[in-house]
Amino acid sequence: MPSQGSILASPNELPYTTRHISPWYGMTVRSYAKINLGLRILRKRSDGYHDLETVFHRINLWDDIVLRPTPGTLRLETDRADLPADSSNLCLRAAELLKAKAPAGAGVSISLRKHIPVGAGLGGGSSDAASVLLGLKHLWSMRMSDDELRSMALRLGSDVPYFLGHGSAYATGRGERLELIPLVLPYWIVVVVPPVHISTAWAYQHLRLSDRPPQRSLKDIVLRPLPELQDSLAQLSNDFEPLVLESHADIREAKNRLSGSGAACALMSGTGSAVFALFADEDSARRAAKAVGAEGQALSLTEPGFSPPVPHIIPD
Repeated sequence: MPSQGSILASPNELPYTTRHISPWYGMTVRSYAKINLGLRILRKRSDGYHDLETVFHRINLWDDIVLRPTPGTLRLETDRADLPADSSNLCLRAAELLKAKAPAGAGVSISLRKHIPVGAGLGGGSSDAASVLLGLKHLWSMRMSDDELRSMALRLGSDVPYFLGHGSAYATGRGERLELIPLVLPYWIVVVVPPVHISTAWAYQHLRLSDRPPQRSLKDIVLRPLPELQDSLAQLSNDFEPLVLESHADIREAKNRLSGSGAACALMSGTGSAVFALFADEDSARRAAKAVGAEGQALSLTEPGFSPPVPHIIPD
């Protein structure tokens, strides 16, 4: 496990080394989603961005990205007609950034198979971009420092660097200042995604900032000892919730149903539309998922202690 404060995976921790990956056949990379265990927007900065505080935590929901060598060219295809396949897609932008530093003639065909809902606050696009960076680094046998790769990821988006590494992280600044934290949630996580797309730009534009400073950091809240953790979870909040729940009845109803199903905590992730809930036992989690899923909403279930390897590479 990386030391605290380091968010990048070390080469010795990869599930496969480059010698196991055929340069001809390529690889598949699993790109995992995240939830925000709390999200506080602290202030608007002079550069137009916002300072925030959050805890990123991975869930058992992923996209598959197939990378195959195509010398000299970059191509992207997706299984979704509503997703762009040009440079406005973070996967292709990540490949373009890395190709500028790659050996001459490097190229790749990227096939993106989406399972993470788009525009749900689960970080699918950012996770996909980080997975392309990690996958191509190995496919093209590139030697890059952690700092170089992290700098490239940050050019793609504030939370892309998080997806370069393992586990959970306490994030500040724009979301790019990361501290790996030893968080093992003893809860089943149910994530529900109502069929609503929330524009991040709209959410920030209409956000009402609080002028009350928080008394405890989100890191302190989620790292409380187990006997105190359940009471501590009640202090988690998402500053976008009042705005989004007021404007979108489907999301408000999803949270209410999860809260009423015995959850230790129910909260919106990011700017929505995804809502997650934490349950102490599997039966309660599955009953809640079944009840909410009957309403036709996409959902996922993550077991306690879930922490996938990064990158999760599956050789062809």
